[in-house]
Amino acid sequence: MLKDKLNGFDPESWTAPGLKEDMPHGDMPGDKIRIDEGHIAKAAKILPVLIRKMKETGEEKIVVSVFGGSGVGKSEIASLLAYYLQEAGIKAYVLSGDNYPYRIPLYNDAERLSIFRANGLKGLVASGLYDRDIQNKLDGLWKDETDPDPKMIEEYPWLKHYQEAGRKALGEYLGTEKEQDYVQINQILKAFKSGDEKIYLKRMGRSEDERWYDEVDFSDTGVLIIEWTHGGNRNIEGIDIPVLLNSTPEETREHRRLRARDGKTDSAFTTMVLEIEHMELDDRASSAAIIMSKAGEFLDPASF
Repeated sequence: MLKDKLNGFDPESWTAPGLKEDMPHGDMPGDKIRIDEGHIAKAAKILPVLIRKMKETGEEKIVVSVFGGSGVGKSEIASLLAYYLQEAGIKAYVLSGDNYPYRIPLYNDAERLSIFRANGLKGLVASGLYDRDIQNKLDGLWKDETDPDPKMIEEYPWLKHYQEAGRKALGEYLGTEKEQDYVQINQILKAFKSGDEKIYLKRMGRSEDERWYDEVDFSDTGVLIIEWTHGGNRNIEGIDIPVLLNSTPEETREHRRLRARDGKTDSAFTTMVLEIEHMELDDRASSAAIIMSKAGEFLDPASF
């Protein structure tokens, strides 16, 4: 029984065990996990607090969400938390939310850019400034992929209307039910908390022919940990303990570069996406049960 195992855990006397090769990790195909001393220190600080909050739920099946910017270390810390729990006799499973967009990364990135540019054009037309000469200049910016760069407004003042309209539309897509399959996530959480022993979980690679489902045995799993940028989204139902790993867009971008998540980490468009994501994260920070800073310090949710 999960309650008994939690009650037998003493946070005050607990020390983090050494790492093992067969540690649990997220189920995103091909994801690269690089655990360093910083991740270990943060996870070791979070676990005793997490255990106390798990005890407070009184539940036999608990869902924990580890969320934050797309590169802040969610995968690593979620893996460590699952490992520490399992070493304490509490089986945990790490679900990667990156399996649940509707589109593979290549097509979703293209959809994001298409939304930004299509609506940027509409905004430009609505401003009354659009003409063929401006379109020719915009064609050059598209080719150079500098159309989302705010610095270009100094040279092309009309670009302000384009960027504002495009950014607004992009913000209405990123992390919403238009982009992410929250319905399926909610079905999984409901099945887990209802005690279903076998649940099919989605897998998504980086090409269209890399989509499938694996049947996962949850019969003796007490804790489901979701690691996902959008793990604090309002559309998700059934999370018991939201854990936010706080960071700045600049810190997130550097982490993504080190993990080689995409080939355009430093582009103006990626910067815009990260800024919008962080606005959502800041908006949801006050709902988190635990917040840890990039420096490894606990933050008060009320301060957000």
